[in-house]
Amino acid sequence: MKTFFVFIVYFVIAVIAIVLGVIIGDYGSWYFAWLVGTGMMVLVAAAGGAWMDSQEEDAKAGKGAH
Repeated sequence: MKTFFVFIVYFVIAVIAIVLGVIIGDYGSWYFAWLVGTGMMVLVAAAGGAWMDSQEEDAKAGKGAH
């Protein structure tokens, strides 16, 4: 149920961003792309950090491929 509410919150944020883009006009698509791009950069950085943590844990546990 918590996942559903998180999805709804993100959906509302996306709708607000789209509405703001329409209201702003010609620059709306640029601002929307900036918001989405920034979010994607944060997500990619977080995924990279989680991946590095799992690599370090595997290396400490002796599960490395080396």
